[in-house]
Amino acid sequence: MIETSIEVPVAVNEPVRLYAPGSADRAELERTLAAMAASPIEVPAYIGGHDVSAGERVAMRSPHRHDLVLGHWHSGDASQVDDAIAAAMKAAPAWAATPWNARAAIFLKAAELLATKHRATLNAATMLGQSKTAHQAEIDAACELVDFWRFNVGYLPKILADQPISSPGLWNLLDHRPLEGFVLAVTPFNFTAIAGNLPTAPALMGNVVVWKPSATAMYSAHFILEILKEAGLPPGVINMVLGDPGALVDRALASPHLAGVHFTGSTSVFRSLWAKVGAGVGEGRYRTYPRLVGETGGKDFVFAHPSADVDALAVGLVRGAYEYQGQKCSAASRAYVPASLWPRLRARMMDVLPAITVGDVSELSHFMGAVIDRRAYERVTGAVKSALADAGCEVLHHGYDDRDGYFIRPTLVRVDDPSHRLMRDELFGPVLAVHVYDDARYDEALARCGDDSEYALTGAFWARDRAAITHALAALRQGAGNFYINDKPTGAVVGQQPFGGARASGTNDKAGSALNLLRWVSPRTVKETFVPPTGWRYPSMG
Repeated sequence: MIETSIEVPVAVNEPVRLYAPGSADRAELERTLAAMAASPIEVPAYIGGHDVSAGERVAMRSPHRHDLVLGHWHSGDASQVDDAIAAAMKAAPAWAATPWNARAAIFLKAAELLATKHRATLNAATMLGQSKTAHQAEIDAACELVDFWRFNVGYLPKILADQPISSPGLWNLLDHRPLEGFVLAVTPFNFTAIAGNLPTAPALMGNVVVWKPSATAMYSAHFILEILKEAGLPPGVINMVLGDPGALVDRALASPHLAGVHFTGSTSVFRSLWAKVGAGVGEGRYRTYPRLVGETGGKDFVFAHPSADVDALAVGLVRGAYEYQGQKCSAASRAYVPASLWPRLRARMMDVLPAITVGDVSELSHFMGAVIDRRAYERVTGAVKSALADAGCEVLHHGYDDRDGYFIRPTLVRVDDPSHRLMRDELFGPVLAVHVYDDARYDEALARCGDDSEYALTGAFWARDRAAITHALAALRQGAGNFYINDKPTGAVVGQQPFGGARASGTNDKAGSALNLLRWVSPRTVKETFVPPTGWRYPSMG
């Protein structure tokens, strides 16, 4: 059994660096950005401890600079997944038998390497490859990923130490085994920290992993893997496969050794994965029932009570809707504002929005960069064009230009109908739809906010009236897995606000908490009787 009395370092949230003009941190980041932009790299797959450079070379272009090629990644075919599964299954026995503290040490070292030696590199990779500003890259690629690795280690001994009671004459133990098979980690482009956490959380718990990163985040994924390798991750524990996402995932789901899926991405893709796994279960394909953990889409709300502070609300909407171009599953994309506040809020927003700069994030003064690729640009601008032609919409601020990069300005649209598609459909871009409700119909608007959406990821309620806050906490209880009071609905911090939502937003397994880690173990109860009985009769039989 596993020794649980070892104390791990106390996890604390990594301090956010500010990159102020004239600071040493800013100078280091700017040097790193320039050096990496001038030095294209090759990104191979990584299977069983070996780089695999096979198949088509696909260019990695910066979203905010069409002319900037950061390098190429090597697209393999689906047979690559077979090799990755074989490598993972070969590594599984030794990794499962590795003492938990030895596994933990690898991720603590990775956290320290990222917090110090490789901080500027991973931040710069996220800026160049995913068009995040310096601040957005810092809170994601550096701080959040460091926090995941440190806090997950902190949760592990607490999980192991939670043991059952024992009656006199016997001893009960709980053995938290890794899952029997491999975990498939499918990661998104929008958070480098998620790309680092989804494969490593199961690995920390003793599982082996096949990792498929997003095609538009291969650049930062490469550097995450390099940090893990430097930290001492054994070959075969995490295997990175590159290629057509549908073909790779389908091949992994076809394996009888599939034990779990750790996913962040679109609702439609996760639903298709669930259906395919369900079909596999029905066919008796798998050795075990695969665990499915997914964080998917959102249509996240901000609801303003008539007592809300207008100036603070305006800042919350600007930051919540437009940071990282609205490409956060938690981004504010629909708002409900009382008519009594709307004129002041509108004026305040229209003071701010024209002042927001959008451009090359290597220029640290910009508030926004580019959306991730051509498909995202066309999807979002198409919605803006539709709103401009819609009599039920008033487009108050907008703009877009794809000559140099996929740039979309912060877009603010007032909609008459609270069930309008802009209040219903996820866009994943810098578009905020606002419905102005009649103050006298406050309860109706609040109910629509909580019930109308198929999603339930994040939401924010703004008020200075404490009775209104108390009422909203109950009325909106099922409307968001992460609920904010007088704050924007983004920016969950590991260890402080475990993240996840329900409904079409996922399985709500709360990344950044012990709840998520528990999904990657299969407990075994062990009962030892010290002096077994030698007679078969019970006293009641006398």
